[in-house]
Amino acid sequence: MSRDVVPVSVHSKIDEGRRQRGVTWTELGREAGLAIRELSSPSRTKRGYRRWVIRRLAQYFDSPELSRLARSDIYWDRIASIERIGERETYDLHIEGDHNFLANDLVVHNSHATSFALLAYASAYLRTHHASAFYTAILNNQPMGFYHPATLVKDGQRHGVHFRAVDVTRSDWPCTIERDSGAVRLGLRYVTGLRESAGRAIVSARAEAPFSSLDDLVRRAGLNRDEAEGLARIGALASLGFTRRAALWETARAVRPAGPLYETLEGAGRAPESSPLREMTRLERLTADYAGTGVTLGAHPMALRRAALSRLGVARATDLAARENGGEVLVAGSVIVRQRPGTAKGFVFLSLEDETGIANVIVRPPLFDRHRLVLVTEPFLLIRGTLQQQDGVTSVRAEHVAPLPRLDAIVPSHDFG
Repeated sequence: MSRDVVPVSVHSKIDEGRRQRGVTWTELGREAGLAIRELSSPSRTKRGYRRWVIRRLAQYFDSPELSRLARSDIYWDRIASIERIGERETYDLHIEGDHNFLANDLVVHNSHATSFALLAYASAYLRTHHASAFYTAILNNQPMGFYHPATLVKDGQRHGVHFRAVDVTRSDWPCTIERDSGAVRLGLRYVTGLRESAGRAIVSARAEAPFSSLDDLVRRAGLNRDEAEGLARIGALASLGFTRRAALWETARAVRPAGPLYETLEGAGRAPESSPLREMTRLERLTADYAGTGVTLGAHPMALRRAALSRLGVARATDLAARENGGEVLVAGSVIVRQRPGTAKGFVFLSLEDETGIANVIVRPPLFDRHRLVLVTEPFLLIRGTLQQQDGVTSVRAEHVAPLPRLDAIVPSHDFG
């Protein structure tokens, strides 16, 4: 049994001592005579620290707790092999002060299980009873977790949560809950390319006085061309009286350097020019939403295809639970998750999202090898397979895979992470 690596949980004790001394990781590495990679390398952090590192740190911090960790053999054992011994009665003995329990001579660290259980319970409770607060908080703490904000917003909408688009006259920098409606207002932080300083300047200027025009917004918030056009493209200027294309047209004028003639015209109450640009189509608005914020409050891209898919006999995600176990089924959707766990023996797991929910798809290794490029790169898939209903979980075992024609409105995905 190896005795050279301490569990990563010791990191918190080291960091506590570091913060109490007011030193950086670099200073700590130099003053304690340790290699920086032992302290800050992600790969090293995953394994833990070697015993001599803890011993040196215990001396540096004059820490009895770290000294105890360095001396105790309990913390330095690592499983070298596991042998089957058959069925036996089990028992556990809690080890006071160490957040472990002893189960048939094996020391098991249980704080992670407790933490995850608490997080799962608290998250489920908030999502059920305080949904607006739950989605607001999780959107404000991105990037995190497993699902992209685009999927989180659609999940919230399917469960009755109302979202409001980014609006220069209403949005703060973070997402917020509107007092009058309880809806989640998307924050300016979601506008691609908008500097935080510019976003907060919009909020500060608005608090002093409402924006009287697009020119007033650009001037008082100090927006550059790309920022102003980005806000126009996603519809964030609608409350100033502009459609998206009209806002783009007017923005091009508003961000031009102002000369004496323009200043005279503006002072005379010059009216905005009417836009010669045709308005965005439904698909163009979706494309602009995903490109400009990463999310959309409009229809899911699969809703634009539903009529054609229905004629092919493609089932919606929400209908799968009512289908017969073992029957053949056609499913289609945006690929929002691709997983290939190291313990899954080459199996790949996909999550296909449509306007009604998420379908789970299982891809066996031979099928993945034959269609690797399609499965890895195509944003929209059509899959024929066998429906599986087991322990309340519905999935489709893929037998045939084909790409759907691409749309410009592509839902972001979480791939093999």
